[in-house]
Amino acid sequence: MLTIFVITALLWITRAIPLGTWQVGDEAVQAHSVADALHASFGLPTWSTGVILALLVGLVLIGGIRWIAEVVGKIVPIMAILYVICGVIILVLNAAEIPKAFELIFTYAFTPAAATGGFAGAAVWAAIQFGVARGIFSNEAGLGSAPIAHAAARTDNPVRQGVIAMLDPLIDTIIICTITGLVIIISGAWTSGVNGAPLSSAAFEQALPNFGGYVVTFGLVLFAFTTLLGWSFYGEKCVEYLFGFKSIIPFRLLWVIVIPIGAVGDLKVIWLVADTLNALMAIPNLIALLLLSPVIFKLTRDYLFPR
Repeated sequence: MLTIFVITALLWITRAIPLGTWQVGDEAVQAHSVADALHASFGLPTWSTGVILALLVGLVLIGGIRWIAEVVGKIVPIMAILYVICGVIILVLNAAEIPKAFELIFTYAFTPAAATGGFAGAAVWAAIQFGVARGIFSNEAGLGSAPIAHAAARTDNPVRQGVIAMLDPLIDTIIICTITGLVIIISGAWTSGVNGAPLSSAAFEQALPNFGGYVVTFGLVLFAFTTLLGWSFYGEKCVEYLFGFKSIIPFRLLWVIVIPIGAVGDLKVIWLVADTLNALMAIPNLIALLLLSPVIFKLTRDYLFPR
């Protein structure tokens, strides 16, 4: 058992390095999404969004002005509920189109248009690859990042906290992403050629004119801001683990600097970097999970069937 824990510790070290850099890569995705959405909705230059977002995050992380995060943190649940309500309303109003939407999803996933011969297999593989990559990005399943926050929670039993953690993929992927995907297809926005955050805004705007687009845009801004603060905590813990407490301030400075860069960067390059770092994190983390599976099974058994 001691050998397993030693190996796991070594895997954590090899994982902490890409995790710290991964936060910076995925941070750029969030910054770009906000800048793209505000540019599409209000014509705001992407560079100005990046600068403003960097200033707000810097005020919280470096300036210690926590009330900004507290206010936004109270608004986010309201926006999340409003987003889900709007999505459900759209689906209810277009309930007859839902079966066709699912049919379209499976048709294009496994028999892509204009795909023949060897290219057909490649297209299916690409669909699976990007689907898995975006799913992992949305819920962080298998990356080992969310456990950093859950490990800091006050709980009487680690299994109970683990069960709570399992709600994350259910809510943000199974529920939120499914609603978003169906709205995009039902509204017809998926054929517009728009990508990224503006695609979701356009879909909701078409389905709920003069209202839906603003819900998505403002919701995205709030979600991204709190995500940037949360992910900075993950990165800080990794950097502190590797280099000590003194490395936190330099990391925070780097974190703030990357935000405007991500806002004006090339989306394809940003996603490529983020997906690559996700893979570098997942491999050692999944190995560690396999090694620790006997411990996990024992703790779970003791929790569910106490003696």
